[in-house]
Amino acid sequence: MRSGLVPLDEIRALQARLAQWLVKTPVMRCVGLEKELGGSTEIYAKLEFLQETGTFKPRGALSVLLSLSSDQLAKGVTAVSAGNHAIATAFAARKLGTTAKVVMAKYASAARIQACRDLGAELVLADDLHSAFTMAEAIRDSEGRHLVHPFDGPQTAAGTATIGLELCDQLEQFDAVIIPIGGGGLCAGIAGAVAQLRPECEIFGVEPTGADSMYRSFLASAPVRLDKVNTMADSLGAPYALPYSYSLCKASVKEIVLVTDEALQRAMGSLFRQLRIAVEPACAASTAAVLGPLADRLRGRRVVLILCGSNIDWATYARQAELRLPHAA
Repeated sequence: MRSGLVPLDEIRALQARLAQWLVKTPVMRCVGLEKELGGSTEIYAKLEFLQETGTFKPRGALSVLLSLSSDQLAKGVTAVSAGNHAIATAFAARKLGTTAKVVMAKYASAARIQACRDLGAELVLADDLHSAFTMAEAIRDSEGRHLVHPFDGPQTAAGTATIGLELCDQLEQFDAVIIPIGGGGLCAGIAGAVAQLRPECEIFGVEPTGADSMYRSFLASAPVRLDKVNTMADSLGAPYALPYSYSLCKASVKEIVLVTDEALQRAMGSLFRQLRIAVEPACAASTAAVLGPLADRLRGRRVVLILCGSNIDWATYARQAELRLPHAA
């Protein structure tokens, strides 16, 4: 096993514990996307947006809460998020009988804010994600709540690793997997599991050009902090990479590729036309990568896209997605 990766027996044990609250999300073949690429690439998608709360996030949140003592649970938890992680933390807190006080950026979608409230979370709004992290740390220090980090730490990686374990059980052979990266927690877990079970598979991470902390970290050979984040994919807008998730990604990921917001828009449109699914920009990142920078390199191979979440309201989707038909008059 590569150094630092979550052992497979631990991932399997966690998967069994999570089964009472979560679903095993399906894998489907994306024939429409294959035709859009010219027909020689075989494309599959792991539909993690069908998970409880609409994203992969409850896997990591539940994993973290399951590791806490009864005294820690009694004090409650806190989290910081553009929305999806806050929703997942509220969900996990409700399932395990504790309370959540979450911090979100004030520009987060109204639908995500309401989802947190519907799950019983106390909500605090921050001006931006940078200040939101500071506020969550202050809540941790003043109230004794456990800070459920949105993307870093062994429990988070173990949770997301269950996706890789499921994928390898569901699809016997694949040549490459493409995983969206915000802070790297999703990629760290999936990559670690796939690297152990399918060592011949090439693993690619994908980030928006305006939130490329892991891409820069790979170049610098150390975690990097961004001065600012500028992308429509707010779920991928982590302001920095951290040592644990960086090290796991570095151990198993072949390369990080970048996509523009315009490419994300086009990919959202492709997913709607070809699969009839409406997803948030972050979820379209893996599709943007296979249709864009990785199209030629992966041509003729069997590729898996991780479709990570779809917490988006229709008005926002209609504004963000590019739905015009190709070559329309």
